[in-house]
Amino acid sequence: MQTQNTQLRVTLPVQLQAYLQTKASKFGLSLSAYVKNLIINDVQDVDYPIFQASDGVEKSYKKAIKDRSKAVEVNDIDQYFSNL
Repeated sequence: MQTQNTQLRVTLPVQLQAYLQTKASKFGLSLSAYVKNLIINDVQDVDYPIFQASDGVEKSYKKAIKDRSKAVEVNDIDQYFSNL
């Protein structure tokens, strides 16, 4: 399964960018990888938000569970969709 990504554009003073580049190089990382690592370390203690499912989703879930015998096992999602 592929993770969805998004791009983030950040404007920094040149001197701060130079400091970051120096630190990234020290660890053998690109600037992008270093900043991503900083962000991951900063949010690792934050619980992922959990939201209540809508009534429609709950209804669909209950119907799917009830119709479980019609389920199809999918081992390769790309192949499954290409065969539709």
